Amino acid sequence: MISLLKEVGRGKRGARDLTYEEAAQAAELILTGAATQAQIGAFLVAERIKMESPDEIKAFIHALRQRISTYPMAGSIDCAGPYDGRTRTFIATLPTAFVLAACGLPTTLHGSPSMPPKWGITLSDVLTAMGVNALEASREALVSAAARTGFLFTPTESWCEPLGELREIRKELGLRTVFNTAEKLLRFTEAPYMAVGVFHGTVFEKITNLLIELGVSRGIVVQGMEGSEDLGVDKRTRTYLIQDGASELFIVDPEIYELMVEVPAQEWTAELQAETTLSVLRGDASLPYLNMVLLNSAVRLWISQKAGSIEEGIYMARHAIEQGAALQKYTEWTEAIKPVSAT
Repeated sequence: MISLLKEVGRGKRGARDLTYEEAAQAAELILTGAATQAQIGAFLVAERIKMESPDEIKAFIHALRQRISTYPMAGSIDCAGPYDGRTRTFIATLPTAFVLAACGLPTTLHGSPSMPPKWGITLSDVLTAMGVNALEASREALVSAAARTGFLFTPTESWCEPLGELREIRKELGLRTVFNTAEKLLRFTEAPYMAVGVFHGTVFEKITNLLIELGVSRGIVVQGMEGSEDLGVDKRTRTYLIQDGASELFIVDPEIYELMVEVPAQEWTAELQAETTLSVLRGDASLPYLNMVLLNSAVRLWISQKAGSIEEGIYMARHAIEQGAALQKYTEWTEAIKPVSAT
């Protein structure tokens, strides 16, 4: 590990990117515990200063994927947002997942307890506020619920144990590391479709090209709300579309789809996120939050070829909510999870 540290830890000007093979070696040393805690911390900080290269990120993803539990879901979409949570915006991807499932698109969300640097509200926080302790649910219960409803929630640190073992050092460092990116892109279901969020425009093309190399056939990389995969409805959002090994810039303008609306400033709690999620699924949410779910559902249905256009996707999503199908998916899923969660 020391020889690898010398390459990445020479400072901003002297450091060099590791080759894929070198990064794979570093990943193995970290994930197997062969590297010391001091070496792991030094490596992660050095990489953060240098900025991880696509080959380095890919090597860590491959090393982690060798250590995950998978549950392949044919024709599914994986929605990957920030594991450090949200503080200022509605987590639209949660109700969106049940809308997608109701429209016949199997959907995966995944996460862990909150992480640095943001320490925001996470998917698991919201689910807990809804009475579902998804982090404690067994793999069998989660898989059974997915088979029944088309929605899978994956507690990442249970399905990829090395990430759980690294939690403490990541908390102590308190900054973004290569794992913040790698954990989002593991694809526990081997989904051919993805919606991935990024925060900074500087990593747009890097993540887009990485998804192509990882075998995503169609996807969207979103500079979304708080770095999430969620499109906003109060302004246009920059995205990259991925299709058949190529990508193109695509601006999503909610005004074109008559969904643009001002979104009020809000101090979010897990309980308020849960209440708003349920109100969307019931069909009685405030317009900004309903429109967010309609737009995000529509774009993901279009990306995954369940809808021929975004306009058709909006119609499908609205129908799923108004007819109660999305709420029914949520109810069925919670019925499958809660008995195990409560034990």
